[in-house]
Amino acid sequence: MTAPLSVIVFDVNETLSDMSPMGGRFVAVGAPPELAKLWFASLLRDGFALAAAGSNQDFAAIGAAVLRELFAGAELNRPLDDAVQHVMDGFSSLGVHPDVPDGIRSLAAAGFRLVTLSNGSARIAGKLLGDAGIRESFEALLSVEDAAAWKPARASYEYAAAAVGVAPSAMMLVAVHPWDIHGAARAGLRTAWLNRSGGGYPAHFEAPDITVAALTELPAALGSSRGIL
Repeated sequence: MTAPLSVIVFDVNETLSDMSPMGGRFVAVGAPPELAKLWFASLLRDGFALAAAGSNQDFAAIGAAVLRELFAGAELNRPLDDAVQHVMDGFSSLGVHPDVPDGIRSLAAAGFRLVTLSNGSARIAGKLLGDAGIRESFEALLSVEDAAAWKPARASYEYAAAAVGVAPSAMMLVAVHPWDIHGAARAGLRTAWLNRSGGGYPAHFEAPDITVAALTELPAALGSSRGIL
């Protein structure tokens, strides 16, 4: 029998955090802003490849290494190491999307246990949520640094379930990334896709149980789905 939904797990990067200011970090060191998206996609690619090969390495270390590759030969306005550090420091100054505080408070008020599960560090997640005034709504800030592998490997979601003491079926992952939704679904979690872009969901991934355009829509969507999820 499927366990009642009790824990909502949030991805952090791009789901809760607004990463659009990272483009400004690239401009500040003399690189084009569009390089920010390529960098983040390349960072994830390398993390996923390591996870597939049975390895787990630090998010920031991979991010810095990928930056050095992308900046190689570029006409930056400062030394390479300084440019890399300036971009990486941007994670500590990000804010949440506008819909996040009210959505989180509503879910906490509804009685759900809230945790994060990030491929990045728990420290960065803590600063992000603390700055937004919603850190106290979260029971735990989890990172794959303490798991066997990055998301979307099954081991990452199993680590989260063990950390909060529930079965995976009692958890729901909320994420903007279809690859994260797919991994969580395959690990036995329920899923909610936060479709901030308004785009379509890739057919090659497991479909989400719920789709919302803003986090503030999720409490009502969960309410209307009780008895189904």
